[in-house]
Amino acid sequence: MPKTAYKRILLKLSGEVLAGEQGFGIDPKKAKELANEIKSVHAMGVSIGLIIGAGNIFRGMQAASKGMERVTGDYLGMLSTIINAISVQDALEKVGVETRTLSAITVTKIAEPYIRRRALRHLDKNRIVIVAGGTGNPYFTTDTAAALRATELQAEVLLKGTKVNGVYDKDPAVHSDAIHFKEISYSDVLSKNLRVMDLTAITLCKENSLPIRVFNINQSGDLKKVVEGDKIGTLIRG
Repeated sequence: MPKTAYKRILLKLSGEVLAGEQGFGIDPKKAKELANEIKSVHAMGVSIGLIIGAGNIFRGMQAASKGMERVTGDYLGMLSTIINAISVQDALEKVGVETRTLSAITVTKIAEPYIRRRALRHLDKNRIVIVAGGTGNPYFTTDTAAALRATELQAEVLLKGTKVNGVYDKDPAVHSDAIHFKEISYSDVLSKNLRVMDLTAITLCKENSLPIRVFNINQSGDLKKVVEGDKIGTLIRG
């Protein structure tokens, strides 16, 4: 097996990535591209847990700001993560990677219930485990779910694949003078209020000494380079 920096990772993808160029919903072509990127890492012998956001379908907090009850909006967001998870599972299995979807919300017709020991067993059998349904509770984001599941499933790192190549002091799409961080501490992320992940997720990672690497998942081959140890994007730790 090729040399890798990690034996087990938790990959958190934003839902928007699945939308591709259409900007909303699920683009099957993009799902296939992501599946091939993930397959290349799985073929290196890396154990992979995967969580996908729901921003391409529904955002509970945005709905709440327009009058929907926050709890209702959050549950709709959790259901949307299940749609994304099943889509990516289909794409992964089409490229020959054995995958299981486990959901924190009971949907037994399409996914197994999330039970930590069951998830670990699937990982030990070299299956990719997609965890859907967030934490199963409102008021918690998929970033927090990713931090929680990464800790539960004994991942060595939380990899956050986004549309930008790391963490900046301000939005690089708006500010041309935005400063990119190669490495930053949990405390600085919290004190500077850098919204790369929600504060609960950052705090959970800090308390469990779980490093986070933020990188551009749309850059072909970067996921594999990160797993091989290349210093791409931004590392958040200590």
